[in-house]
Amino acid sequence: QGEVVESGGGSVQPGGSLTVSCVHSVRTSGGRIMAWFRQVPGKEREFVASINFSGTHITYADSVKARFTVSRDYNKRTAWLQMNDLKPEDTGVYYCALKKFTADDVYSVDSYDAWGQGIQVTVPS
Repeated sequence: QGEVVESGGGSVQPGGSLTVSCVHSVRTSGGRIMAWFRQVPGKEREFVASINFSGTHITYADSVKARFTVSRDYNKRTAWLQMNDLKPEDTGVYYCALKKFTADDVYSVDSYDAWGQGIQVTVPS
């Protein structure tokens, strides 16, 4: 199947910026949407952003629009999530995922079958 590995997390003060990266080695990845989700203890994993293989179709959760930017390099099997103006409510474990070809709903965790281990992003209040 291959791996999905996130990196670049950490702690940043409110109003600061952070970029997390995702590299995958999923063999059947051609054309698949890559997405970022996040999760805090006791809550469901929530959609943050997604990007198609060419970068021409991008979707953001309302809570991060105008603050976060998702990008990818298809040939390098890499995606990035640049996070600006970070808020305490952005704290969580951030996961990178690849969407199944047969799934339509980019917002649903059930549409994704390749996940990273997650990386912590902390914005103290």
